[in-house]
Parts: sequence; structure tokens; C-alpha cells
Amino acid sequence: MTLKKEKLDKLKSKSKSKLTANEAWNLLLDKYNIVETVEKSGFFHIKASEIKEFKEPRLMSKWDSSETLPDALSKVNLNILPNSRSSYLLSDFLLYFPIPDLTESIPTMHRVIPPELESIKLENITSESNAINLLVLTNILDDFLGVDNTVSTFNGRMGTGVFDFSVDTTRGNQNVHVTNAQCEIDGGFENDQAVIIMEAKNVLYTDFHIRQLYYPYRLWKEKVEKPIRLVFSIYTNQIFRLFEFKFTDPYNYSSIQLIQEKNYTLQDTEITMEELEQIRKETPIIYSDSMDSTSIPFIQADSFERVISLMENLYGLPKSEKEIAEEVMQFDPRQANYYYNAGRYLRLFTKVKDSDQMSKLICLSPLGKKIHKMNYKERNLKLVELIFQHKMFAICFDYIINNGDLPSKEFIKSKMNELEVCSDNLLNRRSSSVIGWLKWIVTLTKI
Repeated sequence: MTLKKEKLDKLKSKSKSKLTANEAWNLLLDKYNIVETVEKSGFFHIKASEIKEFKEPRLMSKWDSSETLPDALSKVNLNILPNSRSSYLLSDFLLYFPIPDLTESIPTMHRVIPPELESIKLENITSESNAINLLVLTNILDDFLGVDNTVSTFNGRMGTGVFDFSVDTTRGNQNVHVTNAQCEIDGGFENDQAVIIMEAKNVLYTDFHIRQLYYPYRLWKEKVEKPIRLVFSIYTNQIFRLFEFKFTDPYNYSSIQLIQEKNYTLQDTEITMEELEQIRKETPIIYSDSMDSTSIPFIQADSFERVISLMENLYGLPKSEKEIAEEVMQFDPRQANYYYNAGRYLRLFTKVKDSDQMSKLICLSPLGKKIHKMNYKERNLKLVELIFQHKMFAICFDYIINNGDLPSKEFIKSKMNELEVCSDNLLNRRSSSVIGWLKWIVTLTKI
């Protein structure tokens, strides 16, 4: 199912530079009858030059989580895989693996003391490469692997070489042939026992694209004799989450299995419900959140962890809305804007004029910078305080205190309606965001 003709005609009138990835994919689906071709033959082969007619291929093909996949593709159950440096396959591939919730299966948090080095400051660990450096310096990686003296030996962009594999689709299994596609390896390591390939992230999602481990795995499997260990790392909010995976069948993309996971913290993470209740008791309600009382829209960002991730990514590095959408959050600009507005809602983010004076960049407010520099416990309790300054969240947390459980969605919607925080047609969507933030607050007591 593609867009109606009038909507497509409107998109065709837009300049290439102004098209979002979602809009560009709608135009491509229409121009090449991609959905129909996939239904008949199982896949559609598209050239990078064909994609480039509408938007840069790198911005149209790299979706590290299913959450970031454009609606144009997800609505018709399509995913994309590179099969060379200049072409891709579209099909109903099943390409993502779920990331377990932080407190779901591994409740133990391992405390690590960072080395006292003048050039290492936790507030500056805002990139994936810096996070990898810290993994090695603190011996976290060695501890996770259970092996000493792991050293960094390779990283960067590489050609995959030539290989074949099978992958699951919604209809069954499909074979794919790859000829020198490009893959990027965040971290490559070696010790006496194995070669290690690492994919690192500094934004938290609910799943990840298996390709990020599988393509490098197939490349290096042909290069080395030692076993290859595959590590997926997430660093956000001063916590490392490490996952080790293996492919039970090297020639089957979908044979991925989670072997182990472990959480590491660089700070004291113990927060009690009593501490949260004390903050609620001592925090005055400042904002009613009614539409008439503020120019900042009520929250529409479900994951508070990603608000923190955006705060970390903006520290010292102001970014344009386009950079946040395409590089940091990998969302449609509209979705990425939800997270910017969530930061504004808490007075963490603001906008400043770019040096060319023609546009504005999003950056941390003075309050945002101050909070970013705090240690884990102080930072998160301060964020909770900012949330409790809003009447809607104060009411909901009082419900949790009195009932020992999260309020229902219907309760939340009724309170949102009473406070007139948004129009009726947005109540359902934005109540989901309230639930997401309340879950984050409660989860602080379980880490």
C-alpha cells in the first residue's frame, strides 16, 4: 500500500534537499513498484544511483534499529540490506534482534572505578570511540570476556569481500549474495584466545540491526584462524551494557544467539524508593502543563533514556535539527523533534544561532550542562526533581506512592484531560510517553 496520488504529487514537487528519508522512500516505492515486485519475486534489487535520485543512499539505508525504520518501509513490511557498494536488496527480511530491558534478566550491576587520568573525564565520554577507549582502560572488556590482555588491533570502514548467506523473512528463508559491500567496525580486538568484533552505541534502542555484527563477522572469519567473539556495547547514562553473541550457523544470518550479558557502572547507582519519595515531598509544583500556560508542547517522547542520550550527545557539541534526526537519533525529523522538545520541557535544551547566523543549533542549557557533569546518582535524582516540577507527573507519582504500582493509561488520560495538557486527539499518544517516563523513574530503584 503506497500513498494516495495527491500526496505523491505533492512530494514530487518538493526539492531533493528538503525530502525526508520517509518521503523519499514513498517516492521510490511508487516509481519502481517495489511492493508489487517483492510480492511476486521475493525481493527488489535497487541501485544506489536510483536511490540517489531522491536522497543520499547512506541516509536511506542505515537503520540501526527497527524503531528508526521509515514508516514508508515498515508499513509495507520491507527491510533493506546492502549487497554491494552500489546496490541493495529490499524484502520482508527479519533483520533485528531485541535488546533486553536493563533490569529484565541481569539485576547485578558491577562497579568499576575509572583510572585517575587527567585526560579522562566522564562528562567527555560522549562518543562511541571514547566509550570504547574507556572499556579498555578500565579492563571492563577483559572482565566481560574472561581473558586478560585484550588489545585494540583494527577498526573503521572495510569491504566485506564475497559471501553468501540465508536470512529469515516473514515468508520463510531467503538466500543473499554479497559482493564487496561496505561495513564499518567500531572496535576490533585480539587476545591470546580470540579475535573480538565490537559494535558500540551511545543511544539506547529496543533492538539492533544484526548486519552490524554479521557482515564484519563474515569478513574476518576468512581472515583469521582464531575464534571470533562478537560484542555489542551500549554506553549511556554512565552505564556500560555488554552483550556477547554468536552465530550457531556461520552461513545463516538469523542464527544469532545471545550468549551472555553484563552491566557495569562507573558510579554509585543505588537509588531507593524512599529517596524518590523524599524528592517528591520537597519539590514544589511549578508547571501546570496546560496548553494556555506554556509554549512548550507536552511530552511526546516515550523513552526517557533517549532524552538522556541526547543530552550526552549535545554536551559541547551543538547540533542542527537535521544532524540530530539523521546522525544521533536516526529518526524522521518529526520524531527527533519530540526528543528535543522533551529536553525543552525540562529546561535542559535550548537553541543558539549558528555561526553563519542563518540557522539555529540545539545545545544544552546552562542547567543541562550542569546536570550532565553530575555523577550518576546526583544526575538522575536531579532529573527526577525536574520531572516532579510538572503537575502531571507529581499526580502520577503520588498514585505510585499510594498504590504501589503504575497508574493505568486510562487514569493518566483522565488527568491529562483535566489539566488540559493537549488536545483530545493527542491524549492516547502522549499518555504512552507519560507511562514511559514513570517506568524510567521506578526502574532507577532496580539498577
